[in-house]
Amino acid sequence: MMTGYRTALLLAMAVPLPAWAAATAAPDDTTIIVTAPGGGMDADDALGFSADDIARAGHPDLVSALARGSAAITLQDPQGTGWQPNLVYRGFTASGLQGQAQGLAAYLDGVRFNQPFGDTVALDLLPDAAIRQVSLLDASPVYGLNALGGALVIDTRTGAKDPGLEASLTGGSDGLADASLAGGGARGQWSGYGAIQFRREQGWRAHSPSRLWNGYGDIGVDGATAGAHAKLVAADTQLSGLGVTPVELLAVNRRAVLTWPDRGDHRYLLASLHPWMQLSDHVRVEATLYAQRINSHSLNGDAADFAPCPDDGDVLCLDEDGTRLTDGTGNSLATTGADDYGLLNRSAAHSRAAGVLIQLSDRRPLGAGENLLVLGVSLDVSRTAFTASSELAELITNREVVGLGPIIDQADGLLAPVSLLARTRYGGLFVQDRLPLLPGLSAEIGLRYNHARIRLDDRIGTALNGLHRFNRLNPGVEFDYDGGEGLALRAGYAETNRAPTPAELSCADEAAPCSLANFFIADPPLRQVIARNWETGANGRTQLGAVRLDWSLAGWRSDSRDDIQHVASAIRGRAYFRNVGGTRRQGIEAMLKARAGRWTMALSYAFTDARFRSDFTISSPANPAADEDGLIMVAHGNRMPGIARHGLVVTVEHQGRGWQMGGDLIARSRQRLLGDENNAGQMLAGYVRVDLRGGLELGHGVQLFGEIRNLFDRDDASFGTYADVSEIHIAEVPGASDPRSLAPGAPRQWRAGLRFAY
Repeated sequence: MMTGYRTALLLAMAVPLPAWAAATAAPDDTTIIVTAPGGGMDADDALGFSADDIARAGHPDLVSALARGSAAITLQDPQGTGWQPNLVYRGFTASGLQGQAQGLAAYLDGVRFNQPFGDTVALDLLPDAAIRQVSLLDASPVYGLNALGGALVIDTRTGAKDPGLEASLTGGSDGLADASLAGGGARGQWSGYGAIQFRREQGWRAHSPSRLWNGYGDIGVDGATAGAHAKLVAADTQLSGLGVTPVELLAVNRRAVLTWPDRGDHRYLLASLHPWMQLSDHVRVEATLYAQRINSHSLNGDAADFAPCPDDGDVLCLDEDGTRLTDGTGNSLATTGADDYGLLNRSAAHSRAAGVLIQLSDRRPLGAGENLLVLGVSLDVSRTAFTASSELAELITNREVVGLGPIIDQADGLLAPVSLLARTRYGGLFVQDRLPLLPGLSAEIGLRYNHARIRLDDRIGTALNGLHRFNRLNPGVEFDYDGGEGLALRAGYAETNRAPTPAELSCADEAAPCSLANFFIADPPLRQVIARNWETGANGRTQLGAVRLDWSLAGWRSDSRDDIQHVASAIRGRAYFRNVGGTRRQGIEAMLKARAGRWTMALSYAFTDARFRSDFTISSPANPAADEDGLIMVAHGNRMPGIARHGLVVTVEHQGRGWQMGGDLIARSRQRLLGDENNAGQMLAGYVRVDLRGGLELGHGVQLFGEIRNLFDRDDASFGTYADVSEIHIAEVPGASDPRSLAPGAPRQWRAGLRFAY
């Protein structure tokens, strides 16, 4: 039977398309839909990705567009699924993975897209075919919580702005199949747009199939002085995320995984309304109202250090100290004769959220130019019911984790079922003004008050109960100078903050760590993170004979106070969150783009230096340099893990007569492994990857396209950490002992297909 989510995504596509696909665009394109707080005032120096950029290789693919778009963006794949990467920008992360510190705010047509429970940003929930524009903006207070390093703003298509019909069919390596259909148009004041996308692959790694359904629909009416749009986004995804693999196993079989299964199922439904009204020649009011729900289920197989108890070989113990494993009745769990034991961790999160963003803009001449004033208010509320359990399991010969039945329930709470109800309320008041000061010189002044209230209710005991409030007034100012002759200068300062998430607050006790940030045991307080950001930059355009050059250069620094890190515990597979004091991220970014005739070349370079600014001690038991208690000493000036210092992207495009071709070189330097905060271990090697793509016009809007990724079949990795493998039986590597575990990059792969555009 078709699920409600599958029905919703089909309706999202079916409702607008038949009515509008053959219509023409409305002649008066005055539609304004709120896409983020501030009305896009800071977007002049943002990294931008258009629908053409997203479909550059022939089919809509946002993740690939981000990877080749700028050296300032690094995509990591800690879960082994390319559809849910870590997006790292200036050392801050937006990720769909629980446990990552979420340092970027995300908005989808004005809807807060940081999901309620962990502020995660799940790109797999979006149909790439429905995206009109993606902007990655610098830090600004008006973007609210999580905008420590900036904001990711996603703008979807409408029939008035994007008339026509597009479709693509793609096949490729490892069972890849990708099909998308999108289209819309306008008739008079009415417009409509719809998109649907299906993606599937067997995965290049063992036991890693994934499947995604995504749908989108928009219906709008836009008059001379008022209008409204109703939007629907739906998704039903099943992703395999098999995580990191020990380096010794990768050396034998690069496709191998350590343990499996590891799967996440997500069902998402978002309905939003976007009214606007022109109150006068100068004043406009815009709003976004939304309601959404997301149901997530995960199944994760892990190895465990369980062994027969030293004083009774018929029952199992958690550790060498003789702590017995028990079930919910307090009875000890008997041995089963298994050579290796494991855990089947199950979790479910059912989130409901709703919110509103209203802003009033006043645009009028003032002094040497035009003044734009934006006043706004936002409110986002959510309710998440989270449950989790750990089943005793056996690790069989092929390292599949097979459940044995008993649910582990320790009296001390180290391993126990969880049932948690989390409620959040995030409110914001903001003002931003672009004030003309002198001819060519203006100041963008921003101020925002953030309020966060998080309530946790333990539905089994009392350990998780808690009520947390966070408040912060953040200022910001940027001076912009238009020097004419294609030259622009800017310099600014901004303060931003993020509150600890319900997931982090529920997993912040070293004495009661959590399993992969999915099992929440205790509720000690965490402090909110505050970032102070400085930036200066310049950009320009010039003509050298037949070559047009566009360039930009920026220098920036971000100092964070009370940064939150996810650190390992002494128990395998368990970790917890803690404040680690101050951190500093700073860097330089440069871009040069040249166009000559049918040729285009772009070069992007980024230098990012990310360091701890406090001395502290954390747990990292698998780190070879840890002491006998599993602790490492982190010193002021140590480099932060997971952040490459140097990044380079070179892109070359040629547009022929009826054909085109292009390629990208993407390079990253070495980085520290997660767990090596003391900088004592071997670094993760850098990498250079080359991709090629091309297309041939067959006529009548039909294009044949192809793509080769990782042309030279380089063995690289984008992410690494430590994990103790000495107690795990790995048949391919007897006696494995190297704790380094990596997320391997995909080998050489191909894509080919047909694209239709009318």
